[in-house]
Amino acid sequence: MAPNAEFVRIAHLPEVRLCFPLHRPEFGGGLPSVTPAPGHTVWGALFEVSAEEAEAIDAAEKAEGRLPTTEFRAVDREGATYRVVTHVAAADGEYEPSREYMEAVVTGSRCWKLPTGWIAGLEEYLEDPLF
Repeated sequence: MAPNAEFVRIAHLPEVRLCFPLHRPEFGGGLPSVTPAPGHTVWGALFEVSAEEAEAIDAAEKAEGRLPTTEFRAVDREGATYRVVTHVAAADGEYEPSREYMEAVVTGSRCWKLPTGWIAGLEEYLEDPLF
């Protein structure tokens, strides 16, 4: 979708939490989004993309139920702030996350060497229930 995207840096969205407001049976569960939440943070990687690739990303995100916003600011490990485009879903509930989708999120988080605590929290979504 964005083969020419250029990695910029690791950053987080402060006062934001990961949520799963979109239920998609084809993914076997909920798809992620973010929502404002005091005391929380969401880690990720920042990329620069061309206008054409940004349009392709916007279309794919829209197909899954998320729309672009510049409401959030990302903060890197040195404390610098960045205006970013984040794709956010209008909440229609809170669902058990899609295992398939979360496996991809965990793999990407490891690849970009996001904070260990963040990755451990994501891995909890992959653990089998204890019942």
